[in-house]
Amino acid sequence: MMKTGEVIRKYRKQKELTQEEMAARLGVTAPAVNKWENGNSLPDIALLAPIARLLGVSLEELLSFREELTEEEIRALLNELGERMKKDGYDCAFHWAKEKLQEYPGSERLILWMAQMLTAYRITENPENPEQYDADIYSWLEQSLKSGEEEIRRSAADSLFRFYFQKEQYEKAEGYLDFLSDQNPERKRLKGTVYEKTGRTEEAWKAYEELLYSYYTMVSLVLHNLYSLALSQGDREKARYLTEKQAQTAYLFDMGEYSAIAPELEQAVVEKDEKRCLEILEQLLNHVNGMDESFRNSLLYSHLKFKVVETKEKLDLREYLKKSMREDPTLDFLKETAGWKELMEK
Repeated sequence: MMKTGEVIRKYRKQKELTQEEMAARLGVTAPAVNKWENGNSLPDIALLAPIARLLGVSLEELLSFREELTEEEIRALLNELGERMKKDGYDCAFHWAKEKLQEYPGSERLILWMAQMLTAYRITENPENPEQYDADIYSWLEQSLKSGEEEIRRSAADSLFRFYFQKEQYEKAEGYLDFLSDQNPERKRLKGTVYEKTGRTEEAWKAYEELLYSYYTMVSLVLHNLYSLALSQGDREKARYLTEKQAQTAYLFDMGEYSAIAPELEQAVVEKDEKRCLEILEQLLNHVNGMDESFRNSLLYSHLKFKVVETKEKLDLREYLKKSMREDPTLDFLKETAGWKELMEK
């Protein structure tokens, strides 16, 4: 905790005042200011308000400023808020929290988390005239938007979005989504909800469908990572299970036969299953030219526009895949078999 003298020194320097200048404005001597700042004495009580006004701080900041509370102290205060909510009700707990935030105005996490807790309790406790608390809660969340920590800014923006969305102030709610990263899929989903509520139906469809399409890529990649991890641990049974999940995911997202079949090839290669490998390779060759037709024609993505591939390019995919197979060293164990030679001649 900063002592009063340390607070005076900090804000005097921020105001670019010398000790002599501050003393002259307050009608005291420069040595008196020096003693305050060094902790050798305290200002007279009658000077506290003028000092606070001169430095541009509240009396609470002047007398009990905290730069930051520890995580343990913050948890203790949040727990106490919960206990007061149960014991004394929303209004009493709210005003206790407000006093604590005035006591610790520099604790960004405390401000954010208390604001969010009070928001949640407004729903569960159903206080009388809940709008009377809006101004304070909004101001705490708006204050959190100015934090130097991205996590705090994102969390505050999310809370403010939901506040205004519930109040059907959709345009104002949408503005807070600018605080979320463009790479955050939740930003696009929430944009979709705003589009939907404000009659921008085509934009809503597109936002949701783009998310769905991107989710397939992420889910597929994660399943493959899990598959590789299972193999590295020698867990063949789990690897086969994850291969099946990759196929099911491809079907679920309407990605077609090629995407559903492809994951099983790696498993068959690992097991050196010659017969199954040749079957899968043939299936892949049979479906490669139409591998994008499933999602292009799917109702899941009917509002998305995909680049049209020319027919000649599509026909070349089969030969391109054959070339890749010939150059793949993991398939070397197949390359002297009659089945391989027959497949490559088709």
